[in-house]
Amino acid sequence: MREYLLTLCITAAVTYLLTGPVRKFAIVAGAMPEIRARDVHREPTPRLGGIAMFFGLCAGLLVADHLTNLNEVFAKSNEPRALLSGAALIWLIGVLDDKFEIDALIKLGGQMIAAGVMVMQGLTILWLPIPGVGNVALTQWQGTLLTVALVVITINAVNFVDGLDGLAAGMVCIAAAAFFLYAYRIWYSYGIESAAPATLFAAILMGMCLGFLPHNMHPARIFMGDSGSMLIGLVLSAGAISITGQVDPDALALFTGSEKAAVHQTVPVYIPLLLPLTIIAVPAADLVLAIVRRTWRGQSPFAADRGHLHHRLLEIGHSHSRAVLIMYFWSGLIGFGALAYSVNSASMWIVLGVVFLSAVGLALLLLPRFRPRAPRWAERFLPPRYRRRPVPQVPDAGVPAGGVVRECHGATALREQELVPDRGRAADGQ
Repeated sequence: MREYLLTLCITAAVTYLLTGPVRKFAIVAGAMPEIRARDVHREPTPRLGGIAMFFGLCAGLLVADHLTNLNEVFAKSNEPRALLSGAALIWLIGVLDDKFEIDALIKLGGQMIAAGVMVMQGLTILWLPIPGVGNVALTQWQGTLLTVALVVITINAVNFVDGLDGLAAGMVCIAAAAFFLYAYRIWYSYGIESAAPATLFAAILMGMCLGFLPHNMHPARIFMGDSGSMLIGLVLSAGAISITGQVDPDALALFTGSEKAAVHQTVPVYIPLLLPLTIIAVPAADLVLAIVRRTWRGQSPFAADRGHLHHRLLEIGHSHSRAVLIMYFWSGLIGFGALAYSVNSASMWIVLGVVFLSAVGLALLLLPRFRPRAPRWAERFLPPRYRRRPVPQVPDAGVPAGGVVRECHGATALREQELVPDRGRAADGQ
């Protein structure tokens, strides 16, 4: 665990320290697009934050290669090199898009090529655990197609959710944390070395996101751009592919008693192949809704709009920061809920806890519709948005001093207010 934490900290430190110089470089390079109709920020903000995140990835892999225990991952597996190759390619495509805004189909082709590069180097799905059936071996073509599909879907799911300051980095960090705990449990609790690469990928991914978040929280000083969002999406998918397609449920059967029980233990892993990721189910759902919405309107699935989940949170009255925190909450609930279920699926307390937290999440979603009416003595303990706003009193020249005037405040009922003559102004002759 200490070596994983060291790798995480080195990755976060390199990403954090490089983000400042990268921001200056992005400004000089002109990677500051004009404000678009779908954007929520008000000032042009530099992109290319993915440059710092990529070098953080490289630093994390370099440090892990020189550590005593993690060095075995590089000696016994080609997956770290496969990840680095695919990440370099997808990062280069993202940098070009941040600067020149290349066509969506070209980006899609680049994503498929990056996934193919990883498949050629051994990072692919070899078998698929299916509940009630057991372990199903895949042919080479089936494994390749499924791997490419998972990589492309995950990359675009993360890319689509990158619409608010700190949203994509925070949600992927939460997903990586849940995935790290699961992979670490498979690796050290069951002693299955095939889970070691996925554990390393999750630790490095957490470092990349944590190092970038201080620069990207609202109000963001820099955006990660496609160079960052596609990169972290690829790293996350690489971890899911590694632990799903490389960890044999037959090995888990030695600890769980049967192959079907072993497949049941991989619930948080085979579900990611279908959603595509349980731990990022929120952006995955956003991706599906966006494709359906745009196709229904006769638009391209890659045409940007303001119909994403985070845009809807802003429309119903949530502030920027609260919308991000709500998305964090749901991502953590789904990710860590799946993790808890994998540890003890028979516990009713886990189910009740998830149901209770889901109710809390629904209450948070509807929060803007509820405006508490607190007594005046308690207003000083409430946020300013919940305090009564004083109505400006403007004397009407047509109403004599001491008279009565009716005024309307917004859409509220009319109320009477007695006007008191301004003695000070009368005395000064004003």
